[in-house]
Amino acid sequence: MTQQRAALVIGNANYTGPNTKKLRNPVNDASAIAKRLKKYGFGLTQVSDGSFSDMRVALSTFQGAIRPGGVALVFFAGHGIQIDGENFLFACDTDASGENQAKFSSLSLNQVIDVLDRSKADTKIIILDACRENPFEAAWHRSGATRGLASVFAPRGTIIAYATSPGQVALDGRSSNGVYTGALLQHIDTPDCPIETLFKRVRNAVAAETTGKQITWEHTSLAGDFYFNTSAGTFVTAYKASSLADSLFVLDDGKKSHQIIRGLKSYDWYAQNPALDRLKPGLANTINDDDLFVLGRNIYQAANGGARTAEGFIRDFVDKTSGMKPDKIHPLLDGMLFEVFFDSKGELRENIKGNMFDDVFELQKFSQFKDSFDFIAETLIGAHGDFYVVPGKGHTLSVSVVTEKEKRGRRITGVFIDTVNVFTLRDAEYAEDEDGPTLTRGVTRENYEEELAKELVVPRRLLQVRYSPPVQGGDTLRYPYGWGVTKQ
Repeated sequence: MTQQRAALVIGNANYTGPNTKKLRNPVNDASAIAKRLKKYGFGLTQVSDGSFSDMRVALSTFQGAIRPGGVALVFFAGHGIQIDGENFLFACDTDASGENQAKFSSLSLNQVIDVLDRSKADTKIIILDACRENPFEAAWHRSGATRGLASVFAPRGTIIAYATSPGQVALDGRSSNGVYTGALLQHIDTPDCPIETLFKRVRNAVAAETTGKQITWEHTSLAGDFYFNTSAGTFVTAYKASSLADSLFVLDDGKKSHQIIRGLKSYDWYAQNPALDRLKPGLANTINDDDLFVLGRNIYQAANGGARTAEGFIRDFVDKTSGMKPDKIHPLLDGMLFEVFFDSKGELRENIKGNMFDDVFELQKFSQFKDSFDFIAETLIGAHGDFYVVPGKGHTLSVSVVTEKEKRGRRITGVFIDTVNVFTLRDAEYAEDEDGPTLTRGVTRENYEEELAKELVVPRRLLQVRYSPPVQGGDTLRYPYGWGVTKQ
C-alpha cells in the first residue's frame, strides 16, 4: 500500500517586523519545492509571506493531514535564529525588537518537532533553509556563537536537514532560488535515491557553489529508506527491471518475439505493419511474460505513432487475441497500458502518450481484462501519479464548463472540478490583449469533449460534462488559444 504523504511548506520573504530584513528567494523556494512535492504525492499545506497567525493555523491544519504510517514533511525558507539554544522560525510580522518579543511572535522549531513526534507517521522530514545572516542579531548585541540555527535532537523516524552547519549562516542565492534550495531542486528528481544520499549530493552541490563557505548538515534517526521519486522498478515485481525500463531491454534476433519488437521499434510503418502481422496466437502462447510485456509496449508506441496494423490490433484487441491463453493476454495488455504512462527509463511521463488512450481504455469494459487495469491503477498509485481520478479504477469524473456568448458561438471561460476552475492560460503569448479580442478556434461539442477527456486523462465514456449555461445543439464552442486545463 502506498504511504500517505503530507507536507507543510512555508516561504517568508516580505518581512515587515522591527529589525527584520526582506529576503529575495524564500517564496520562490517554497513554491518550487511545493510543486515538486505535489508531483511526488504530497498533500500540501502552504504559506507564503505568512504572519505568525498564518503559520500557527497552517501547522494545525498540517497536523490534521498527517496519516498513521505515512510521511510528514515540513519545509521552511526564511529568517530563522536560535535564542538560548532554541530555534525559532520567523513570520513576516515577527517582532525582532528583542529576544522575548521574537520568541513569542515566531514559530518554535521545537513545537514543529513535537507535532511530528506525536504523529503516527513512519517518516518525518524537516528541511530548513532558514539560516541566513540576520540583521537583528547586531541590534541585540549577540555574539557570533549564536549565529544561524542550533542543532536539535531528531526523534525516532525523523531527519532534520539544515542549509548549513549549526551556528553558521547560509547564502540567499543570486538566482531565483537560494543556494541550498536550488541544489535540492537539482537532485530531488533523481529516481530511487535514498534521502540520505540525496542530501549528500545536495551538500556537494552547495559546497561547490559557495567554494566551501557553506556546508549543509543533517541529523537523522530514520529507521528505513525514503525516496521522493521512485521508478516503477522499485514497486512492480511482476516484470523485470529491463522490461519496465525497456531502454535496458536487449534484443535477441534468434527469438521471433524479439524480431517483431525490433520491427515495431523501427518507427517505419513499412517495417512495423508486417512485423506485427507475424504475431499469431500460436506464437504468443510460447512467449514469456517479460517479452510479451515489452511487445505490448511497442505495439502501443507504434499505434500511437500511426502504424495502421498496430492501431487495428488495439481496436480489435478481443478478436486479435482470440486463441491466446488468458495468462498470455494479461502481460501483453499490461505492457500497452504501461507504455501510455511510463517512459523508457520506467519513470512516469510528464505528459501521457495519449493518441490511442481512449481506444486502449475501452477494453476496461471487458471483465476478462480487469487484472490489467488493476495493475496499471496500482502502478500509478505507487508512482504517485497526480490525476483527478486514477486511470484503471473506472471512476467517473464530472466537470462543469462555463461559456460566454460571442458573435461566432460560445467562448469557453472556465472548467470547474469540485468548485475549482482548472482552466488556465498556459502560454503567456496568448494573454488577452486589451486592444483586441481573444483569439479562439471553433470546435464541435463532441470534439471538445474528446480533447477535454484527453487533457484530464479520463476515458471519454467516464467523463460527464455539464455546461453553464446549457449549450444548444447548434452552438459552436470557441476555445481560446494558449489555454487548457491543469491539475491544481
